Amino acid sequence: MANKNDFTPEEWTKVLESIIAAGIAVSAVDPSGWWGTLKEAAAGTPALAAAKRDPNSNELIKAAVADFERSNDGSILAMRERFAQAEPTHCLQRSLASLREVSAIVDAKAPDEAAAFKTWLREISQKVAEAAVEGSFLGFGGVRVSDAETAALRDISKALRTASHRSLLLAQNRHAQCANERPKADSNRCSPISI
Repeated sequence: MANKNDFTPEEWTKVLESIIAAGIAVSAVDPSGWWGTLKEAAAGTPALAAAKRDPNSNELIKAAVADFERSNDGSILAMRERFAQAEPTHCLQRSLASLREVSAIVDAKAPDEAAAFKTWLREISQKVAEAAVEGSFLGFGGVRVSDAETAALRDISKALRTASHRSLLLAQNRHAQCANERPKADSNRCSPISI
């Protein structure tokens, strides 16, 4: 079971920063106004609390949550400051780069727990995306997850190399094969790609 001791201090800081990056990546692509931004900023907190309480959470997630909650070395605050001064597109790109790096780190240092950790980060992103209704006016209309957020979630899955990204690639490959085969008798065999 992996924990903080399996990582260098620099790697562990990146693991902790990935918790923030997972939320920032989504929040930055489609700013939701003042109230929506507050909702999105707070959306990751329940994921941390749930992981802490869940007896099935792996040790890597529990260790990251515990250290994240008591982090006072300034690295998390420094990361927030770096992102606070950046343009939204830069926030997304920085977050995706951070998530790609952490994906490789946990794959190498905690291979047995990497998939669960990366799925958990993706779930944080999903919760942030669903936290505020996008495009509404005075609470009417809008959508729970905007097209830009959906695209960011896809990019996050790709950066983390999670199962949802692999499923998308398999669906795209299957769709491409079907298009090349041009089935005549069974036109329903090749369904459109859905995410």
